[in-house]
Formats: sequence, structure tokens, C-alpha cells
Amino acid sequence: MPLQESDFAGLIEAALTEDIGHGDLTSELVIPPEQQATLTLTARERLVVAGIGIAARVFDRVDPSLQCTILVNDGYEVDAGSGLLEVTGNARAILMAERTALNFLGRMCGVATLTSRYVNAVKGTGAKILDTRKTIPGWRMLDKYAVRMGGGHNHRLRLDDGVLIKDNHIAVCGSLSMAVERARAGAPALTMIEVECDTLAQVQEALAAGADMILLDNMSPDQLREAVAMGQGRARFEASGNVTLETIRAIAETGVDAISIGRLTHSALQVDIGLDIVF
Repeated sequence: MPLQESDFAGLIEAALTEDIGHGDLTSELVIPPEQQATLTLTARERLVVAGIGIAARVFDRVDPSLQCTILVNDGYEVDAGSGLLEVTGNARAILMAERTALNFLGRMCGVATLTSRYVNAVKGTGAKILDTRKTIPGWRMLDKYAVRMGGGHNHRLRLDDGVLIKDNHIAVCGSLSMAVERARAGAPALTMIEVECDTLAQVQEALAAGADMILLDNMSPDQLREAVAMGQGRARFEASGNVTLETIRAIAETGVDAISIGRLTHSALQVDIGLDIVF
């Protein structure tokens, strides 16, 4: 799903308003108003690119006369020192947009780069890497786009995007089986019913109730392997809970179909990208 202008236009507007205030006082004092310059956004570490078009839109929003040339498209991995985006035009305008553009690009490349590391860690196992809804408020579409650029896959975008019966749903409903029965009766015909299970006993109950997918929460590799064996192809399995780069290979090798990782978006570090003048 490509990003739409509506996914980020308001975020750019709010970010620029927050950062600029009434103007860039420093640039106004030290740079002549007609000064022209060419600057390049440059990777200062190895990273996976995501959000390059959004960074260009930030510069365009500050000054539509600025000329932006994208040097590397989203989804590509680059080495430190690689140019990502070249901007030519009014120097004051470029510097006014600099921090906001870097904030967007640094965050999105950080998510894509971290996702790529998890994807590489499970290569050959068949397990897909999924994100979660643990995203920055308002940034849902950008965070999930960045995950895709890193080679991951999106779980639910919103609460209306699928049925995932969790522990609190079961507690309020009264039983796992009842929750699945009610979901099946009311959901559109092609909607997948997923159930979160904390124990192997719950897995057995979910299978008997006809769940399409089972989220195995905080289970050991041995438990995950046993749950998959219990399924005998009747359901797909998703592992989740405290997944790290050190543990994910063992999790993937249990035979689960997918592994969801909240830290892809809630703990990704902003990568190091700089704006360098071209002489």
C-alpha cells in the first residue's frame, strides 16, 4: 500500500510549525536573503532508506522553488557516505527545512533498518516479520510503510482491519470458545479470526473453536514447536512477546508462520543522517 499525501501532509505542517515558529532567526541574521546553495542529505551510517519522498516534500513545503533530486529510492540499503537527496535553491529555505526533513527521514530509515536486521535474521525459515500497533500516535502509516521498506509485513493497520481476540476480550466475553463463536457469526465471510493464547491448553481450545490464526504470546521455543505440531495445518501461528535479534532465529525455526515485533516501531533508533553543503 503506497503512502498517500493525506498520510503525512498534516504531520509535515505541524512539524514545521513546531520547529520554525515565526522564522529562522539565525539564518536571517547571517545569510543574505538571495544566497543560493546546494546541499545533500548524506547517510553517516549503513542504513535502509525509507521516507526520502517525504523529506523532499518538507523542503517543497518550505519553498516550492527548491529543486530536490532523489539519489536513492526507498527500500535500498546504502553505506555510510552515500548521498540520499540533493537540494538546490535559496540557502535560508534549505536550512529552515533541514531539521524537520532530517527528523522524518532519520526516524523512518531507523524503522526500516531495524526491520531489515530482523528479516535477515530469519532468512530461510519461511517466517514473516510483522509489525504491531505500537506506533507513534499519528505516525501509524509512516511507521508501517517504513517496516515494509525494511522487508517486513504489516499486521493490522487499525482496529477495524481484522479480528484479534486477546486476553481481555476473552475475560469480558466469558470464554475463548464463546469469543470465537461470536466473532465468526458477525464478521464478514472472508475475515480471518485470530486468537491470542498464553498456554498450550488455550491453543487446543482455539483450534477446537476453529480459529484461523493463533498468536502464541511469550512462549518458549519448545512450547512454540509443540503448538505448531498441535495445529497439524488447521491454523497458522504467530509468535510474539520479547522477541530480540538474539532470540528470533530460534523462534523462527519452530515452524511458526509469522513473528510480530513491537520494538520495530516503539524502540527503533533514529539513524544518523546529515545535511552537507556541496562546494
